[in-house]
Amino acid sequence: MDFTERYRVIQAKDSRFDGQFITAVRSTGIYCRPSCPARTPKPENVTFYATSAAAHEAGYRACKRCLPEAVPGTPAWNLRNDLASRAMRLIGDGVVEREGVPGLAGRLGYSSRHLTRVLHDELGAGPLALSRAHRAQTARTLLTSTDLPVADIAFAAGFASIRQFNDTIAEVFELTPGQIRSRGSRRSSAPGSLSLSLPFRAPFDAAGVFGWLAPRAVSGVEIAAADSYARTLQLPGGPARFEVRFDGSALRLDAELTHLGDLPVLTSRVRRLFDLDADPVAVDTALSADPALAPRVAAVPGIRLPGAVDAEEMLFRAIVGQQITVAAARTQLNRLAAACSTDLEPSGARRELTRLFPTAAQIAATGRDVLVGPRAKIDTVMRVAEALAAGELSLGLGDDPAGQHARLTAIAGIGDWTAGYVGMRVLGNPDVFLPGDVAVRSGARALGLPADPRPLTVYAAGLSPWRSYLCLHLWRAAGLPPTTLPPAQQAPIPQEIP
Repeated sequence: MDFTERYRVIQAKDSRFDGQFITAVRSTGIYCRPSCPARTPKPENVTFYATSAAAHEAGYRACKRCLPEAVPGTPAWNLRNDLASRAMRLIGDGVVEREGVPGLAGRLGYSSRHLTRVLHDELGAGPLALSRAHRAQTARTLLTSTDLPVADIAFAAGFASIRQFNDTIAEVFELTPGQIRSRGSRRSSAPGSLSLSLPFRAPFDAAGVFGWLAPRAVSGVEIAAADSYARTLQLPGGPARFEVRFDGSALRLDAELTHLGDLPVLTSRVRRLFDLDADPVAVDTALSADPALAPRVAAVPGIRLPGAVDAEEMLFRAIVGQQITVAAARTQLNRLAAACSTDLEPSGARRELTRLFPTAAQIAATGRDVLVGPRAKIDTVMRVAEALAAGELSLGLGDDPAGQHARLTAIAGIGDWTAGYVGMRVLGNPDVFLPGDVAVRSGARALGLPADPRPLTVYAAGLSPWRSYLCLHLWRAAGLPPTTLPPAQQAPIPQEIP
């Protein structure tokens, strides 16, 4: 959007743009979310920034009234696939705190100097400033929603020291941690556990996300119901358990962490799992412009693209699920998890969560003795597990979509469907289309759309960049879980779907 369009947004105080850009006001020295209830400033006093970090770098402080940090994230980081957007996904996952700027740059395949220059040019702030803004947002959330000691909050948010924490809070919010805490509504938390709210843009198809996760839940690793989802997860600081619950208006995250410093990583991954940074109005508006889709969009507003909390796990799930039903894939994954995974001691309210999803190394060691079915598929699983365990194959949030697709389809036994599905779930890529998927074609037929892959692909091209959401609507229209390509099309070498 240009200046005029953004200024109209702040005049209308449109909350769906919260998190998509920042409004800085020269006359007051503060920056706000677009929907800030304060009087709209004069155009000549306004500067728009892509991130709160950029506004802070320019000398502005956060508005105490609208709390511009307490908003959903920017949907552009998934919609865009350039270096800046890939970096932002990794910064949100805590890479800078764990590996520093050199580690972030190395994951992206560039030098630290080049990455810093690109982020300054694109977003107005370098990786350290962007990471600090992310830590400040986490700290504010914990101060206002938990009763954790301030020292624990500092380290949970990723700060290296109490002094660094205090200085950053004072610079960003012009408040002390105690003053921020006095403005919130806190909940009691047991040691190592916490509860906080997850902001999102309405509408939100919660039933659709929980309904997607439930039939795929792996015993001992996950528990899913109509309005809740819980699981275990290996995080950098150790194993964690978390539960997400929807009460009809708010989404809450309850977590038990081995290390409180893993909170930003967990929050980022849960947000990706539930697609909480999406702009559902933009998606629904684009798709409902097609007369054949309009009734479906009206019936299911705010549909979300379920993501993944672990990239390697998602790849194994996709391979195991090739050419079989969701129920059959779940049976296989249950066997794999029971035989190969790390067991956990029962803890907390969800004592049924007793194991982690197996790692690539664990699958490489014992997976062949556990998996059943076609030998070619088992060979693919083992080939991938060994490559991941040896570091010969990597998969992550910062991958370039085309590069990731090429690496995966170069592996014997992985075709376009699997690579596309992994890109959809791991990268949150909103523009993946799977015309060879049986349920996608069934859903298209049910809506009176072309059911053959080639004309269906041509039709879907007009709905770019939202074709992943189109797939979700077609799967829903078919009344079936997504299934994989027929064996003839799940080729061991890269090929275009005919």
